[in-house]
Amino acid sequence: MDIKTIDKRIKQAFNTVRQAFRGKVARVQAGGGVQKIQVEGLDGETVQDLEHAENFGFTSNPPAGSDCVVVPLGGKTSHGIIVTTTNGAYRITGLSDGETAVYNADGAKMVLKKGRVIEIDCEMLNIQAPSGVNIKAAAGVDITADNVKCSAQVTAQGQINGNGGMAVQGGSGTTFIGNVDMIGDLNTTGALTNNGKDVGSNHKHTETNGSETGEVI
Repeated sequence: MDIKTIDKRIKQAFNTVRQAFRGKVARVQAGGGVQKIQVEGLDGETVQDLEHAENFGFTSNPPAGSDCVVVPLGGKTSHGIIVTTTNGAYRITGLSDGETAVYNADGAKMVLKKGRVIEIDCEMLNIQAPSGVNIKAAAGVDITADNVKCSAQVTAQGQINGNGGMAVQGGSGTTFIGNVDMIGDLNTTGALTNNGKDVGSNHKHTETNGSETGEVI
């Protein structure tokens, strides 16, 4: 058998083995332990329920129309696995070398930028951490918001500055331990006491003749 015949037979054998091919995501089944995807091949064929081989610790649900690459195991299309998916309509562009981004079809994104900077852009950020959240920021933490709420106690180990004023209401009142220095007026609609004695508007003094002064007007 000459070399040309051998080469022809090898090519014929390879032609019967399906090679890796590109397709479009048509439908995704994301409910099970293994994601299954229906793929529309570029030559018009439809392949049902191909396994999407995802990296451990990361999963995504690619929108319909996303590009994918299918590798047929054993050369059989029905035994193919999807090794990658991509969609240029949503991909974040303009990253510098070494930068990484995680994003979704709604535009939420997290970008790991140069200089050890992480940018998060989303509509709502929810964090669940039953054992606590630790933030160490030697340069400080800046929050730009109309309102910051806490459902329970707030403890500050250092000074609290209220440059825009301070209002406290509800609960069992306000307790100060230590000296209080105040510059300005003190207005109160309730009783003002010192060591249990009234020093407010109802406070009276006894005159030397035994009479009492009237209430403060």
